[in-house]
Amino acid sequence: MLLRMSTLFVRTLREDPADAEVPSHRLLVRAGYIRRAAPGIYTWLPLGLKVLAKVEQVIREEMDAIGAQEVHFPALLPREPYERTGRWTEYGPNLFRLHDRRENDYLLAPTHEEMFTLLVKDLYSSYKDLPLALYQIQTKYRDEARPRAGLLRGREFVMKDAYSFDVDDAGLDAAYLRQREAYQRIFTRLGLDYVVVAAMSGAMGGSRSEEFLMPTPVGEDTFVRSPGGYAANVEAVTTPVPAPVPFDDAPDAHVEDTPDTPTIESLVAAANERFARPDRPWTAADTLKNVVVAVVAPDGTRELVVVGVPGDREVDMTRLEAALAPASVEAAGEADFAAHPELVKGYIGPTVLGVANTGRPDAVRYLLDPRVVPGTRWITGANEPGRHVFDLVAGRDFAADGAVEAAEIRAGDPAPDGSGPLELARGIEIGHIFALGRKYADALGLSVLDENGKAVTVTMGSYGIGVSRAVAALAETNHDGAGLAWPASVAPAHVHLVAAGKDEAVRTACEELAADLQGQGVEVLYDDRPRVSPGVKFADAELLGLPIIVTVGRSLADGVVEVRLRRPQDAGLAVGERPEAERVPVGDAAARIGALVAALVEG
Repeated sequence: MLLRMSTLFVRTLREDPADAEVPSHRLLVRAGYIRRAAPGIYTWLPLGLKVLAKVEQVIREEMDAIGAQEVHFPALLPREPYERTGRWTEYGPNLFRLHDRRENDYLLAPTHEEMFTLLVKDLYSSYKDLPLALYQIQTKYRDEARPRAGLLRGREFVMKDAYSFDVDDAGLDAAYLRQREAYQRIFTRLGLDYVVVAAMSGAMGGSRSEEFLMPTPVGEDTFVRSPGGYAANVEAVTTPVPAPVPFDDAPDAHVEDTPDTPTIESLVAAANERFARPDRPWTAADTLKNVVVAVVAPDGTRELVVVGVPGDREVDMTRLEAALAPASVEAAGEADFAAHPELVKGYIGPTVLGVANTGRPDAVRYLLDPRVVPGTRWITGANEPGRHVFDLVAGRDFAADGAVEAAEIRAGDPAPDGSGPLELARGIEIGHIFALGRKYADALGLSVLDENGKAVTVTMGSYGIGVSRAVAALAETNHDGAGLAWPASVAPAHVHLVAAGKDEAVRTACEELAADLQGQGVEVLYDDRPRVSPGVKFADAELLGLPIIVTVGRSLADGVVEVRLRRPQDAGLAVGERPEAERVPVGDAAARIGALVAALVEG
């Protein structure tokens, strides 16, 4: 079917939407691909829906190629399965909860592990039925506290989730690898640059997980990579733990007056002024910073925790929250300090913290950075205003209730595997795969009889792709100052045909060319609007971003049409350069354009 701008349900905008923060949000709205319905919720308009469908088609083809079978679950689900796995509570406020007229509890599904597990349990009972892989492409819901960036972080989004079911761990390993390789093919076909990084499993659970991130400065995820090939989401980076330090000759800890030193900077300055050392100056790395946070469990239970990190590092709340998942973390407030007078702001030390130091079961829990190994000496708070303790030795003078990966990761830190210094980058998560193991099968009773007639618990994998987020990711990396610039694999049509003139000859030539292209299977968007100026049509063609722009106008008098590639990379140019228009004889235009489309689609 030929798309005509005169009848297409689209309205392009010249001004950016007021709430747009990133290019994909700005351009998808301006070009009439999506329209905001509510915060974090978007309506897909015809052109946007075509892009979404093409992304879905690539995913379906690659899922089908590895033997996965498509199903489709409802989005409205009962509470009971999520109660049995604990996620009715664990999801906390991110879960949309509702009840029907009979007061039964339901949720809008953020993900479907429970339902896939129960479906297989309902239909399969023998090892002969496995291995099995199922998937769906479906709308999901999460009550994001701060939806932002258009499709990149919304409350409603389209996701592909696949699940593998195997009798043993070897089967799970093979299924995980098949899905991983399929993801690599999917993102390559879509034209998305990606990095595979180790990740935290979080509320999903499981023994292993990896994220597929598209590097971009506007990404919400921070990841690291090393020259030797290590790559991980920043939440999953582990700290190389130093060896313990002998402390037989360490001096006794001593408390000193350090007035007006509530910050690390002021403390270091005072230490060098009043307690200078002969070998080297004190630095922030010699201090132990104790940060008070409130850990909020999914059921709302609130607990104060103190995190100790070297003073030259900040506590990364994202890393801390990942380490303490499914709980959320927030800064402690005035009421928290009032309830714990032993916590002296700016002068907190470990001796009043934790069961190990105080012997009190109700003591504020104390977690330490892995770098704080036995024998290391520290300057830290003495739990009195204006006083600090020097030469406090870990393992001799204080201990912790546990270790925690919460300190910020910095460029130049050593990779955990010894593969070199880390560099930091930002990215958009476009896929995530998990080796779930038996968490959901155990909770929901999914087992099969093995070849000896013995019941064995099924082991599972979970594999997600953000389909609507992939559309936004493509827009983020395929645009310029004039508008979008889609790859041919996902563009809503291959050719944007512009009638740049009111002559009947122009209109006739356009109709004939459009018909010839359609006969070749080329998808055409024809700007046939009779009372719109060529300038507006050209601006819209640039904004909408189809791969090939064909102009039929004044050059028709010379027997030619102008054919131009929208994306510089399709013309072999550097990003930022503008491809030149090619003048093609009218009689050769359909063949030439068809050949260009075939080359672009094939990649």
